[in-house]
Amino acid sequence: MDAPTLQTERLILRTITMADWEPYAAMWADPRVTEYIGGIPRTREMAWPKFGQAAGMWSLFGYGNWAVIDQATMIFLGVCGFAQYERGIIELGGFPEAGWAFTAQSWGRGIAGEAIGAIVGWADANDIIETRCLISNGNAASIKVALRNNYIPCLAVDSATIFRRAKP
Repeated sequence: MDAPTLQTERLILRTITMADWEPYAAMWADPRVTEYIGGIPRTREMAWPKFGQAAGMWSLFGYGNWAVIDQATMIFLGVCGFAQYERGIIELGGFPEAGWAFTAQSWGRGIAGEAIGAIVGWADANDIIETRCLISNGNAASIKVALRNNYIPCLAVDSATIFRRAKP
């Protein structure tokens, strides 16, 4: 199953394809991107299984990740979506986990908020009752994106917080 294409004012969210591999690998190699997502830039070898995982969730769960593309330039800006990561955190189990990562060049433009708004709208339209996300406490930008998209903090876990969003 492929991801449905979503469109916003500035973005196209579409199925991840091999055309996204090089910009995806470059994004994850950037220490600015990984500062609050594991803290360690990913080598190509580390990024490759995650790339496949991002693309493969759709066939397993009926939801997954989208490649986020700038409509005006057709440039890859990042990924976002829902997954089952099996992190071993009981409070995340059984809920689609929202996640996002964007190239540093796209920061400060409202891209993440716009993309997350599109995917939570998709989740609501597809009767996904509740989604959750895990955000490092120091990641003020992602916390802001979550709050703007009606995620509410519900549980502290180590140096992060689990946020939940219920379908309105």
